Amino acid sequence: MKRMLALVLLAGLAGCGTMRGVSDTVGGWFGSGDSGSKAKPAELTEIKATARLARAWEASVGAGKPYVFSPAGDGQAVYAASADGRVVKLDLETGKEVWRADAGQTLSAGVGVGAGLALVGTPKGELLAYRTDNGKLEWTAKLSGEILTAPVAGGGLVAARGNDGRIWLLDALDGKQRWVYSRQLPALILRVPGDLLLTSRALFAGHPGGKLTALSLLNGAPVWETNVGLPKGATDLERITDVTGALAVDDRLICAAAYQGRIGCYDQLNGNQVWSREFSGLGGAALSDRYLFAADEHAVVHGYDKMRGASLWKQEALRDRGIITPLVVDAGHVAVADYQGVVHLLSLEEGALVGRASTDGSPVPGRPLATAGGLVVQTANGGVYALKIQ
Repeated sequence: MKRMLALVLLAGLAGCGTMRGVSDTVGGWFGSGDSGSKAKPAELTEIKATARLARAWEASVGAGKPYVFSPAGDGQAVYAASADGRVVKLDLETGKEVWRADAGQTLSAGVGVGAGLALVGTPKGELLAYRTDNGKLEWTAKLSGEILTAPVAGGGLVAARGNDGRIWLLDALDGKQRWVYSRQLPALILRVPGDLLLTSRALFAGHPGGKLTALSLLNGAPVWETNVGLPKGATDLERITDVTGALAVDDRLICAAAYQGRIGCYDQLNGNQVWSREFSGLGGAALSDRYLFAADEHAVVHGYDKMRGASLWKQEALRDRGIITPLVVDAGHVAVADYQGVVHLLSLEEGALVGRASTDGSPVPGRPLATAGGLVVQTANGGVYALKIQ
């Protein structure tokens, strides 16, 4: 793990010319199955399939490399984007293309959907907002720092973050700035930023250095801040403990995971810790009614009791296969996707592998999208696949 991280951080140092190092994107350094270990990725073996993942449709949007893109939905359509500037709207039931927009420039993040907008970001810190009804460019906003995580929208607001430590809240109507929040970054950070989570209560964000904050929607001031991880070790590499990937939320809890840190759940209102456990992962967490799920840096998938943090199960059959973020797809299953584009279905209660489906053979580095009775994934090569559980 330290060997891999050193290599990707050195690549970042050579590219940025400063003392702030950044690793390759998830899509880059999981492309070979290297999830941080010298160990060979686990070979897939026969499973006792009790559920079938059937392909409902497939489409192509264009390759995402070297960036990470995730599909987004609004209940009627799926939105996807590619590094070469394409943004598409696909019919949820058929996969038929409804509209296609060309940004005319490289894209580095997306898609975020909300407030009637499909949102994408660029390496130059530009936020582009397309109307979901017709694909027309509604507005653009010039932020600062490369945008590497999908913007979020809701309640007439849009939030986006750059890799320079700034988070922006904008008006969804015209892209005008409401406020900008800024914090100093550690000497070395991962190029795997944490997702933003926008609710009616606050804008939640995880940060390099192991912090999780709730930001006021009114002025961007921290309502509270808590530690998901604390830097440890003698070197900057050893002290990396970034909160990355997806944040998970229910009516009361906000849950997060940190690389070389911890995983835990916290009270949304005041940030008080409900529970936490030692953990190191990059993909964040996912919640069901009773449980929390996450994949660690070796692609071992863990299930926890969300109220107490007790270990529910641990699935090691996919070890070092580049699993990033689990997805709760229905009341009985959790889905994960690996570096070969294989989507795996796990039993929610026991963690057993109960179903499997292939895509185009390239990694699925972004977050899957849950749909009624299934999910949608986007591969690094640009394939968009809708799968149904049967």
